[in-house]
Amino acid sequence: MAKLESILIVDDDVHITKILREELKSVGYDVEVINDSTEALSRLQNEYYDLVLLDIKMPLVDGFEILKDLRQREYPGRVIIMTAFADIENAMMARKLGANDFIAKPYDFDELLITIQKVLYSE
Repeated sequence: MAKLESILIVDDDVHITKILREELKSVGYDVEVINDSTEALSRLQNEYYDLVLLDIKMPLVDGFEILKDLRQREYPGRVIIMTAFADIENAMMARKLGANDFIAKPYDFDELLITIQKVLYSE
């Protein structure tokens, strides 16, 4: 049996993460959710995920700080920034800090799925 790709969703919006987890599980991904950014930083120190879906605006530690930490440690997993604040500055900052892609919220699930597949399966 093939290994399921693991996805960690890091977003403080419990409602969005619950829906997104179910959507991604329904198409075959192994999905975990963390709604607390400091907990996410801690978990990502010790655990590997093929993909991290990361919100920018969160209390305590924002997504850019988490992304910066991951890239400084040369974390091998892929990262997609998801944000309701999808402007050109945030998109450029995400790329500069090493995000593999960037998607706006509210997201279209089919578009998100295409982005996830592109990030996970292309070199």
